Amino acid sequence: MEHELTLMAVHAHPDDEVLSTGGLLARCAAEGVRTVLVTCTNGEQGDDAGGVKPGEPGHDAEGVARRRLAEVRESAGILAVEHLELLGYRDSGMEGWSTNEDPLAFANVPLEESAGRLAELMERYRPQVVVTYDENGGYGHPDHIQAHRIAVAATEKTGIPDKLYYTAIPRSGIAQMFEFAKSAGVDIGFEPPDDFGVPDEMITSVVDVGPYAARKVKALEAHASQGENIFFLRLPEEVQHMAFANETFIRHFNRVDAAPDREDDLFAGLR
Repeated sequence: MEHELTLMAVHAHPDDEVLSTGGLLARCAAEGVRTVLVTCTNGEQGDDAGGVKPGEPGHDAEGVARRRLAEVRESAGILAVEHLELLGYRDSGMEGWSTNEDPLAFANVPLEESAGRLAELMERYRPQVVVTYDENGGYGHPDHIQAHRIAVAATEKTGIPDKLYYTAIPRSGIAQMFEFAKSAGVDIGFEPPDDFGVPDEMITSVVDVGPYAARKVKALEAHASQGENIFFLRLPEEVQHMAFANETFIRHFNRVDAAPDREDDLFAGLR
């Protein structure tokens, strides 16, 4: 069991697992790699029924959490995730929200506690490969930053993972997708700044997940309660496929001598 190839993806909220790692999870499962999805929060600060936003009258945080946890279970099933681990922390909300001050919010939980729980999961599953966000959480969300922190801390504490990756979106891919959407007459709703995404040269690993693009869309659709916030679901099918055909990563830590500098497989050197 110790040598069973295992991928662990550490994400902040229900639905985060799909966009950046949904194809990877599905592909690894199809290849016989054991997959473990760790979702750190319950997603209480998502939209409620009818599009009621957090802080608006009628928003039921506990009801939102129940709905979103059911959705991540459905999504995990679509992506053939073998083990779903829910840490159950409270959603901190977007940066600057009053919920950031909640002492029980994930971002405020002492690192020793939350990283300790993740370390226990690493001890149980012994993943060779761990995937999470970069130090900015991708876009500065407090829970994404905290997920990064606990993944790094647990990796260092246990010494178990052989590789640690950060999800990343190359700038060239962003520009191409937006141009394609515009040519198809789709209004994505915002214009990305020039520095949106990471410089292409920082990308170390590009994984072909094209055969799983349709499954990623279905997994996104499982998160129906948050559909208003998922602009990918409004894109034409051909744009969705282009956006979902590859998943890209930055390799932050590696102790596998046989792993090449540029990879198309996160388990390169381990199989």
